[in-house]
Amino acid sequence: MSEHLKGHLAMMLFASLVAGSFSLGALASPFIDPVSLNAVRFILGAVLLWTMALATGGVTRDVFHAPWRYLVLAGLFAIYFVTMFEGLKTAEPVSMAAVFTLNPALTAVFGYFLLRQITTARMALAIVIGGIGALWVIFKADISALLRFEIGRGEAIYFWGCIAHALYSPMLRKLSRGEPALAFNAGVLTAGALILLVLAGPRVLSVDWASLPAIVWITILYVAVLATSVTFMCLRYATLRLPSAKVMAYTYIVPSWVILWEVAFGHGVPSALILPGVVLTAVSLLLLLKDEEAGAVA
Repeated sequence: MSEHLKGHLAMMLFASLVAGSFSLGALASPFIDPVSLNAVRFILGAVLLWTMALATGGVTRDVFHAPWRYLVLAGLFAIYFVTMFEGLKTAEPVSMAAVFTLNPALTAVFGYFLLRQITTARMALAIVIGGIGALWVIFKADISALLRFEIGRGEAIYFWGCIAHALYSPMLRKLSRGEPALAFNAGVLTAGALILLVLAGPRVLSVDWASLPAIVWITILYVAVLATSVTFMCLRYATLRLPSAKVMAYTYIVPSWVILWEVAFGHGVPSALILPGVVLTAVSLLLLLKDEEAGAVA
């Protein structure tokens, strides 16, 4: 198997694991507040990544230089995940995943202003098509709701988190100084846990963790191990083997994976009316998977 194909398989796994966060998050969100869930999730993820970094000799003195950088990145990270789980209280997982596909467009904007990255014509076309598909799903194929811009509360909350997520990527490039990746990300998760504990420590401590239903712990372990640590490794593995435009393209397949997760959980198939929007996001994926020689935005 070629290294190129392995990179694509890694990103397919990445998309499927990210999608699982939406479906599991929707099941767990009624039983625990997003801040408490993510505080524990960050702690577990940080422990896992620090362990992996120490085991591989990836902790150097450079990692501990300018720790304020971790707080900046962790703040963006925390905003994204807290708004995601808050949004899932009222929004459907497929609609939330559609909002997620707006990230490439937002990243392109921030990438230009912060790093002067230029988006190529093909990528711009793919982003526009993907954005149209996302809006179609978000507004559930209701043209009148789209014209009135009647967006659901959950989707609106999560959109602000997606802005933070889109800002995270260019800020990561701007603040990174070549530190080992595992330890750097462990530092971000550690800072994220500290931020949430400082802001809402009493709330986290007041949770009766022992009486929480199993789905909450399943979700916490899933997002800490699979949707954080494993997806990070998939992303890093693929980035070393594929152009950044192709890596970014897999964002657009997340809604399709969410539909499969929802079917697997017995939640049925979404209305056929929203499927054209999903198809448009798939078209965006195909456009971005074409060879692109220059100007890719990660």
